[in-house]
Amino acid sequence: MMQVKRRYKYVSEDTDRHGNVRVYLRRPGFRKVRLHQMPGTPEFDEEYRKAMAGEILPAPGKEIIIPGSFRDLCVRYYGSGAFTRLDARTQYVRRGVLDGLCERCGSFLVATIQSRHVLGLRDSKEGRPEAGNGILKALRQLFAYGVQIGALNKNPAADVSYIPPSGTGFHSWTPEEIHQFESVHLVGSPARLALALLLYTGQRRSDVVRFGLKDVRDGFLTFTQVKNGKKKPVTLTLPVFLELQRIIEATPGAMEGTSFIQNAYGKPYTPESFGNRFREWCNEAGLPHCASHGLRKAAAVRLAELGCTAHEIAAVTGHRSLKEVQRYTLAADQKRLAASAFARMHGHQMSHNDVKKPEWDEKRPKIIDIKGGRNEMVPKTGIEPVTLRFSVACSTN
Repeated sequence: MMQVKRRYKYVSEDTDRHGNVRVYLRRPGFRKVRLHQMPGTPEFDEEYRKAMAGEILPAPGKEIIIPGSFRDLCVRYYGSGAFTRLDARTQYVRRGVLDGLCERCGSFLVATIQSRHVLGLRDSKEGRPEAGNGILKALRQLFAYGVQIGALNKNPAADVSYIPPSGTGFHSWTPEEIHQFESVHLVGSPARLALALLLYTGQRRSDVVRFGLKDVRDGFLTFTQVKNGKKKPVTLTLPVFLELQRIIEATPGAMEGTSFIQNAYGKPYTPESFGNRFREWCNEAGLPHCASHGLRKAAAVRLAELGCTAHEIAAVTGHRSLKEVQRYTLAADQKRLAASAFARMHGHQMSHNDVKKPEWDEKRPKIIDIKGGRNEMVPKTGIEPVTLRFSVACSTN
């Protein structure tokens, strides 16, 4: 059976003058990292994962850093408590952003940087508002640290606003798309288990890849979300949905390892590798526009359509801000409120339709309402109307 050589992103091979092949990880904005294992082996996959996560540092080299420069501030920031207290994923992303900026303006003196310069860096990612906002967020934190240590008198990024979002973010899966995925990936497959974990817990991929039997007790799943786990940890306890339990039990190996979802080597996925694998599963189902995070939104929408309050939905998703929950459920709220409004309009119209009123039979009494009391009135032919009697209690001294 022919084996296809796996390709690794940012991995390249160089041959030295002695004919030896050297493997390097070369990412934009990062110094190259030497990899020593053989590509295609489980050992190389683990080494590659660590290098991508920043756990393997590049070999020390001669780098000239100008005191007071942008690069100098970045290096000092990386060693500060403000940076080391961040989650590993946040450190990885922020370092990538700042190191990328160092290639453009690493020699600039930070004391000369103004808001207009920050604005130019933010808008350099034309057509990609999220990337521009990521640059601005990193610069705000970097310059805030610079102000604390006296490298700057004022934060030049503080007065620059974020780019308003141009859309609704990740596409939220529709019921038809969920059914289409399920029809391709049947119960018992890792893909179906991944879908169920995302949909029936409403969590991010960084949390889903860690779920296992160790987190389940008495029918409840208890865990601490990875995002903001160091600064503002959020611990949730969610009931295990019956359908999710059925799919877990029907998936080979899910009950045996440290995590429900495992890669080809029987180990837990990293959030990045899981995202790539789930992308392949979506493509196989004919859903190239869908992503794992869209199922988190779909879970919130389902709860909103069932009439759950924003507080109830936040108790599932773990959002601290109700405004964020409302953004997830905007479409569901609009549909439900519009239906309610049209129901009111229909009832109002029915109550004011021109219906032919029956004639008053002069020989029959008629019921009228007088201040909440119902009284009978009769025609004038020979009998006077009923006299309403009121009793008044009077007392005299």
